[in-house]
Amino acid sequence: MTKNAIVLGAGIVGVSTAIHMQRRGLQVTLIDRKAPGNETSFGNAGLIQREGVVPYGFPQQFGLLIRYAFNNRIDAHYHLKALPGQLAFLARYWWNSNAKRHEMISRAYAPLIEHSISEHNDLIEASNAQHLIRKDGWMEIFRTAGRRDAEFAEAERLRAEFGVMHEQLDAAAVARLEPHIKGDFLGGLRWRDPWSVLDPHGLTIAYRSYFESLGGRCVSGDANSLGRSGASWRVVTSEGPLDAEDVVLALGPWAAVATRRLGYAFPLGVKRGYHMHYAAANNATLNNWTLDAERGYFLAPMSRGIRLTTGAEFAALDAPKTPVQLDRAEKVARTVFPLGERLDPEPWMGARPCTPDMLPIIGKAPRHDGLWFAFGHAHHGLTLGPVTGRVLAEVITGGAPFIDISAYSPQRFNP
Repeated sequence: MTKNAIVLGAGIVGVSTAIHMQRRGLQVTLIDRKAPGNETSFGNAGLIQREGVVPYGFPQQFGLLIRYAFNNRIDAHYHLKALPGQLAFLARYWWNSNAKRHEMISRAYAPLIEHSISEHNDLIEASNAQHLIRKDGWMEIFRTAGRRDAEFAEAERLRAEFGVMHEQLDAAAVARLEPHIKGDFLGGLRWRDPWSVLDPHGLTIAYRSYFESLGGRCVSGDANSLGRSGASWRVVTSEGPLDAEDVVLALGPWAAVATRRLGYAFPLGVKRGYHMHYAAANNATLNNWTLDAERGYFLAPMSRGIRLTTGAEFAALDAPKTPVQLDRAEKVARTVFPLGERLDPEPWMGARPCTPDMLPIIGKAPRHDGLWFAFGHAHHGLTLGPVTGRVLAEVITGGAPFIDISAYSPQRFNP
């Protein structure tokens, strides 16, 4: 008989996992309280970051920490009243960002990133989503020689150690690529390997449609209802109780709450982010996904318009929106590119689930049979959804994972 399985969470990680489980002979139901792709997967810079071998670390330089303390930047913002509850996470995050430990973490992270493009390509072709993809990389632009030279050196290191390809640009090359960008930019760096997504939400929907074409089902339900029912797991859905032998928690930033009810303690932090879409004024064109490196905001030519994204906001998961970073970014971005009117009724906000060692949590729950975890992907949820889905489905169905996932084991936090 076909075994039933449940995937809780219909973001890019959950949908990708459901596809790979369904492909391997399980009868999978994908459950979320909202339609697929409407939480964190809805808003991001739209990059499949093959170059992202080095996860985003906590700043180590004392001078930079002092500048962050003034809380007036685009790339980072914090809620003062939220800090006491996040100090333990931030301390461990800072400790793991030490140069030596960060290098070790990057090497453990590399196998996931290495397969990000190939595993997305599999699902893109299967779901006929090629129209949502561009394959020409993305670009950083630099205001200072110091930042430019440091990024050039780091790019050379990543090329030598991990095979990540790039192109160094002088100011004239940046102007040729982006004739409508103005400002005193000294040069740029074009990452050649990543792919970009014109509509991240649309890509998740295309993957969901492919999942359904394989015989999978999507229903609404509440992850908080998860519990044991004899030898099975049970979730209450809009169609009544649903039982399954295996259940995957792919709940993003809400995973800490759901797993706590089951007796686990994951030190999951949250980095919130914002975006807004704009029209281009005066018939201007933005050709590339572009990061203003020193200021810390992204401009991306999406299907809906030019998407402006911010850095990280450290706040409680359920705290009201405070899009001050977006306002700061918009003010700077308008001096760089002719942005027109806002196209969204209000800023979008999402929350990235982060672990203090910057590695995702992928694998079997230490103390429960049939319970599996897939969360904690931080800034790379879109990038790592398909590779996570494949490797976890291989383990669930008794196969050998095509990459070593021991570094991502839930047991490192819950022995």
